[in-house]
Amino acid sequence: MYDFVIIGGGIIGMSTAMQLIKAYPESKILLLEKESGPAKHQTGHNSGVIHAGVYYTPGSLKAKFCLEGNRATKSFCNEHGIIYDECGKLLVATNEVEMQRMRALWERTAANGLEREWLSAEQLKEREPNITGIGGIFVPSSGIVNYAEVTAAMAREFQRHGGEIRYDSEVIGLEERATEMRVKTQHEEVIARFLVTCSGLMADRIVCLLGLDPGFSICPFRGEYYLLPEQHNRIVNHLIYPIPDPSMPFLGVHLTRMIDGSVTVGPNAVLALKREGYRKRDISLSDTFAMLTNPGILKVLKDNLRPGLIEMKNSLFKRGYLQQVRKYCPSLTLQDLKPYPAGVRAQAVSADGKLIEDFLFRNTRRSVNVCNAPSPAATSAIPIGAYIIKQIDAQLQGLPRFVKNQHPA
Repeated sequence: MYDFVIIGGGIIGMSTAMQLIKAYPESKILLLEKESGPAKHQTGHNSGVIHAGVYYTPGSLKAKFCLEGNRATKSFCNEHGIIYDECGKLLVATNEVEMQRMRALWERTAANGLEREWLSAEQLKEREPNITGIGGIFVPSSGIVNYAEVTAAMAREFQRHGGEIRYDSEVIGLEERATEMRVKTQHEEVIARFLVTCSGLMADRIVCLLGLDPGFSICPFRGEYYLLPEQHNRIVNHLIYPIPDPSMPFLGVHLTRMIDGSVTVGPNAVLALKREGYRKRDISLSDTFAMLTNPGILKVLKDNLRPGLIEMKNSLFKRGYLQQVRKYCPSLTLQDLKPYPAGVRAQAVSADGKLIEDFLFRNTRRSVNVCNAPSPAATSAIPIGAYIIKQIDAQLQGLPRFVKNQHPA
């Protein structure tokens, strides 16, 4: 029997495992991951940005965890010899409407406790000669890193302290009993005293396996990127973000310097017709049917029909995609947009048809379940793990089998 079983080998699952074994060093802990290694889904398919916390509602878990996670991620990288680049982020306004929205973001960054600098058009051009805009906000704490590398380091740290990881172990059944959790994979049944699930694109299905109505559904959105040719690797000095349109559910297409020196353009946001549908041709009839018969998801799609159609058009015809980035980087051409792997975002949708914006958790007597962990989840993985452990502490209080280390290393 295990004391804890964790489902999910992405960065949140690994962060939780790494911190949990230090908090409960006498415990026997197992992490199960259905893929052949860590970070195979959202963690390994994101833009690699260490977010600062510009956009998030003050006081939300997103705002709190992002600010803490920005510092914690860099500290972890320093400790484990992982390369990162604190290159900073520039938010660029290209017209007066965007300038008004940028002023609101300026107030929000202050409320979220961020260091930032207001740039005139001349100061913007001085920092970024290839970027055109009438003003900008510079946020110096944003950076870039390879999150798959961070996750692998967390896995090694977890194993170094005695944790066990089983890959190729997809969970197909769960049963919560009065004194234990039974976790069934395609190979075996594992018994644990407590369960933590960090299952990303499968979060609602895992909650259903517990016999619960999750109250939300995961709607997968594919984020498609392009890669700029190598001669454009120095086209920008910072991360370049547009001013988001509040009528659109996502942030818009941006230029991202990657840790390997390349520059990507993206992402857009198109409905994926498969939970793990990274390619346009990836279609699951059962996943598509489930989405298109789900009242909450149908309402979201209806409420966002116009932007959704625009995103779909730009996915099919990259000239429209190019127009979005040429607003602030006019020198780019169609020939500059080279293929690059897409990512899929697990977006939780409430039963009444609203996008769930903040991190969401649902607990039972013997489980903590991460139900919604969109961006900036990778940046926030360390404080999310710490938050999960606090929830575990509260639920295990008084049970003598669990001895907590008061001074985790």
